[in-house]
Amino acid sequence: MPPAPAGQLGIEAAGRDERWWADLRQQVVYRCTRLNAGHLHAADERYGTREALGPHAVMLFFTSDAPAEPQGFRLHTAVRLFLSAPESQHLPTLLTDLAGIARTNIASAAAAGQPWHPLGPQRSMVNGGDMTLPPDATYAGAGVSTLDSADGSWHQLAHALRSPSGTAYSRSAFDLKGQCYVLLTDDTAIKVDRDPHARRTGDGVRSSKPLDPAWNPLWHNPNATLTQQGDSTIREVWQRLAALHDILRAHLDRGPAA
Repeated sequence: MPPAPAGQLGIEAAGRDERWWADLRQQVVYRCTRLNAGHLHAADERYGTREALGPHAVMLFFTSDAPAEPQGFRLHTAVRLFLSAPESQHLPTLLTDLAGIARTNIASAAAAGQPWHPLGPQRSMVNGGDMTLPPDATYAGAGVSTLDSADGSWHQLAHALRSPSGTAYSRSAFDLKGQCYVLLTDDTAIKVDRDPHARRTGDGVRSSKPLDPAWNPLWHNPNATLTQQGDSTIREVWQRLAALHDILRAHLDRGPAA
C-alpha cells in the first residue's frame, strides 16, 4: 500500500491530537465532579470540629504515558484541601496567596541550585490525591473545587442543614451543589456546576474547547470565551487561577505530549 499523502498524514495527526485532548477534557470533568462531591462530604462530616474544612480546594492535573489506555495516557490529580480559617474563605485571595507561594518556592529552589515541584518532596503545595507521579508525568493544568454555589456560601448552606426547618422537606449534604474551575495547558477553560438533582450527567458542564472529538470546528461554541463570562466575582476567580496556572506551566516547562 502506498504511503498516505503528507496532507492526509497531517489531518490524521491533527485528528489524533484532538481526540487526545477531548478525552483528557472529559476525564478532567469526571474527576472534578467526583472530587467536588468528595470535598463536600468531607466538609460536611468535619463541620464544626477543630478539623473543619474550608470551602475551597485546589487541584493540579498531570498526565503520563499509558499505552494500554484508549488514548494512551493516564490522568493524575493532586489536591490541596484547606482547614477552615479566615485566610481560606475567599477564593480569589487564596489563589493569589498560592501563586505567591509557588513563585517564592521556585525562586528559593533556583537560588539553592535545586529543583522544585509542586508535589514535593520539598515545599509541597498538595496534601491529597495522586501525590506520587511516574517519572514521565507532565503538567496538564490547574483547577479549583468550591462548595460555594448559586444557592449561597458553604457556611450559609452548612448552617442551614443543621437548623430546624419549617418545611416537610429536609435537605442533606447530598442535595447541595458545587462548582469547579479548570484551566488546561492547551488553553481550555472548563467550568463544572455540579448539581446532584440535574436530569442529565452532562448538565452544568461548559468548556471553551470541545469535549466531543467529533465536534465540527465550524459549529458555534457559546463557551469559547468562558473566562470572560459571568459576573465580576466569577471573572476574578478565572484571573487568579490563570495567574497560578501560568506560573506552574512556565516552571514545569512541558505540557502533556499527545
